[in-house]
Amino acid sequence: MTRVKVAVSRGMAVTLIHHPSTPGSPAERIDVDLRREGTRLRLTYCLGGETARIRWSRQVGPVTLESLSSAGRKDELWKHTCFELFISTDDGYREFNFATSGQWASYSFSGYRQEMMPAKEEAWLVCLEGRGSYLDLGFVVDLPPSADRIGLSAVIEDVDGEKTYWALAHPSDKPDFHHPDSFVLDLP
Repeated sequence: MTRVKVAVSRGMAVTLIHHPSTPGSPAERIDVDLRREGTRLRLTYCLGGETARIRWSRQVGPVTLESLSSAGRKDELWKHTCFELFISTDDGYREFNFATSGQWASYSFSGYRQEMMPAKEEAWLVCLEGRGSYLDLGFVVDLPPSADRIGLSAVIEDVDGEKTYWALAHPSDKPDFHHPDSFVLDLP
């Protein structure tokens, strides 16, 4: 698997790839803008396509105080439309899940799908905006100590309940965002 060295501290954009084993998707493109800000990482997922055919966890619109009231930690976001970040560390890796409801989750793993537990690192919704056939969803996350490589992914569920899986890399014949070879971007 090819690893890509990036200068995330200056910001960059990457594009997720649709896994070929999953059905067609109302999403046509998913780009992610990244910027490291000290011990935090700012991510903005920009999804383009038939956004009205995607099952969202909440109505998409600008972030307001009212929309932030539902924000917070929640498990099992990955069962529906959600955007994800995986971070490799010296002690395993972290998984972050983000939903348009403003809810998020963070988990710590000691190894490949081993010893899953809630992580202490948190996330904050900073942008949620839908416009025409595009959606922008932005979060800021605490980076764990010794963060080095990251993987980015998304689960897109359509209004009929069909799911498609997107990531920077798909190293196996089935979608597996936890696969070590999915962590393809190096943090400085």
